[in-house]
Amino acid sequence: MAFRELHDADPLDPSVLLLQDRHRSHFVDTEQMRAFLSQWRMDPRIRPYVIRAGFYGIYRLGHIIIDWPLITCLVERWRPETHTFHVPVGEMTITLQDVAIILGLRIDGPAVTGTCVLDVVELCGELLEVTPPADALRGLTISIRWLCQQLSTPGPDADKVDLERSARGFILALMGSFLFPDKKGVHVHLCFLPLLWDLTQTSTYSWGGAVLAHTYRELCRASLDHRCGISGCITLIQLWSWERLHLGRPDFGRSAPYPAPPLPHALHDDDP
Repeated sequence: MAFRELHDADPLDPSVLLLQDRHRSHFVDTEQMRAFLSQWRMDPRIRPYVIRAGFYGIYRLGHIIIDWPLITCLVERWRPETHTFHVPVGEMTITLQDVAIILGLRIDGPAVTGTCVLDVVELCGELLEVTPPADALRGLTISIRWLCQQLSTPGPDADKVDLERSARGFILALMGSFLFPDKKGVHVHLCFLPLLWDLTQTSTYSWGGAVLAHTYRELCRASLDHRCGISGCITLIQLWSWERLHLGRPDFGRSAPYPAPPLPHALHDDDP
């Protein structure tokens, strides 16, 4: 059975459950990267364009199951005043070097910046050659699922312009589901779309710096006592923890650097 048939929580007949778009189950199958990979298989013909733009390394990471208890522990250790994790051995933080090594994103070059004063319909028509309906838009954000439906399968006779258009949609969806996601991970902000006009120029921007700044902001927000969730590039936080901390790191079949000391007799629960 296909992945989507097993994990799709949407009703088969939407004419009865009219509030599905507002129901929590609408987001069950949208766990950021997993949902993106299951919905949008990269067409081999757009791979050169994604590589040219500098985002192919992100796609190759694939889906990594999020260890939410680990993320919660890290958020509780994050201090907004210093932008560092306060741990028993001192302070640690995610650096630009970590972003470059883990995600493969550029960390120098022009800053990722732009305007939020956009005509979204005109912008999508010019760069994606599609006109989004009202239900695919939410303010200045657009539905990733709708982008997938429109752009994920270029025609067999697609030319260079069509493939670039599909690549822009793919990268935009990758940003909204992995690099700059909100808590639901189902919409992406269209402020990134103008930066995808020339994919060669796109690769010169400091996307690693933008992802790190966004991650810092989301960690700061999540660390406050009135917040109950976190968004941002969670995979970056988790992979950084696996690299830098031994607690919570999965066993990849490597032997321990030194044998664990035996437990004292009193700590053996099975002993009589």
